[in-house]
Amino acid sequence: MTAAPVIFVEDDDQLRIATVQALELAEFDVRAFARADEVVGTITRDFAGIVVTDIRMPHMDGLELLAAVHATDPEIPVILITGHGDIAMAVRAMRDGAADFLTKPFATDHLAAAVRRSLAHRALVMDNRHLRALADAPDADEPLIGDSPPMQRLRQVIRQLAEADIDVLVEGETGTGKELVATMLHRQGPRRARPLIAVNCGALSEGLAEIELFGHAADSVPHTRLSRVGQVAASSGGTLLLDEIDSMPLAMQSRLLRVLEEREVHPIGAERPHAVDLRVVATSKQNLAEAVNAGLFRADLLYRLSIARIRVPALRERGDDVLSLFAVFAGEAAQQFGKADWRIDAATNSHLRRHDWPGNVRELRNFAIEIILGVDNAAGTREAPSMPLAARVAEYESNEIRSALSAAKGNIGQVIADLGIPRKTFYDKMSRYGILPKNYRNR
Repeated sequence: MTAAPVIFVEDDDQLRIATVQALELAEFDVRAFARADEVVGTITRDFAGIVVTDIRMPHMDGLELLAAVHATDPEIPVILITGHGDIAMAVRAMRDGAADFLTKPFATDHLAAAVRRSLAHRALVMDNRHLRALADAPDADEPLIGDSPPMQRLRQVIRQLAEADIDVLVEGETGTGKELVATMLHRQGPRRARPLIAVNCGALSEGLAEIELFGHAADSVPHTRLSRVGQVAASSGGTLLLDEIDSMPLAMQSRLLRVLEEREVHPIGAERPHAVDLRVVATSKQNLAEAVNAGLFRADLLYRLSIARIRVPALRERGDDVLSLFAVFAGEAAQQFGKADWRIDAATNSHLRRHDWPGNVRELRNFAIEIILGVDNAAGTREAPSMPLAARVAEYESNEIRSALSAAKGNIGQVIADLGIPRKTFYDKMSRYGILPKNYRNR
């Protein structure tokens, strides 16, 4: 990244040369001028640097330069260098917007420190403007935001597969936007005029899953005399979204496999099956091949679902897309909560650039809302301990699960009982931490 420039104005040739050398040794990009009036034409609102200027100079003095710079952009920091007799003048100038002042003779390390502070302030101003511009950009309403290479490839693959009208498996970590990708596959494909029926496989109870998916004939189940159309049949002609297919109970996986292979559904109590015109898009937050190896997913169902596969990239792989997404989410939250004058501080800026976002886009959206609302725990998450809280919690959970599996020799039922957590939560955590029960059996 190109260093932001430091404009240094001093009419004393020897002092100017010596100061420029000192600043360059401190690794600043310095542009030296002997006259203040020569600087004015070089300053624009897009100027990313700062100005350091002596006060007493012929033709145009430092205070006049301060006024001219701030007429262009009042948020450009201007540091004044003063003689002893000009201190009162410099103090008044700071009230008028000067960033700092130093008295002659000054130590170069003091000047370097003042320059660093002002450059950091200017960088934050420019970042806030950049975020506002991103939030107001015409493409901010695009469903998949971001120009990183992974996102460009993702949009291209979606366009290709949408028109192909084939079954697709969408894989990616929690919070990456798999459901959005599935929706785009439907809306950009030939079935867009027909319904998109979404089934949350993780919420299907073993007792009601068959009714939910396949429906039933009249008088075939207790407590109702009416027939019911299942979600599979309801999606005929459109798209069936099987969200979190990795969480579907094994018993239902075999029945679903038959429906996908035969393209017909047999409601409970019906005399015969009837044909359905299906396009299936399934999403999974874990690697289904690993789930097959762990005995949690049917291999034949995986082969049937993965005619085509799309991997949604994690947010940590998307570079500056984090800033674009944050800008859009912050803009939406600001509009929703009436916070039109929002801006980020240095801690937020640092967090945006350094955090690895394990919760992906969902975590980033929540963070943006917290920032706009000024929620206290948002400030807490911006602190950077040696190991982030999320990482410490993950490490603790991972160790506890591994210890429980080792003690139970891979017996999942015993581990779930020992840990006292729901079965789905346990499988989610095993997937997140890459834990395979088979590695703990027969130890």
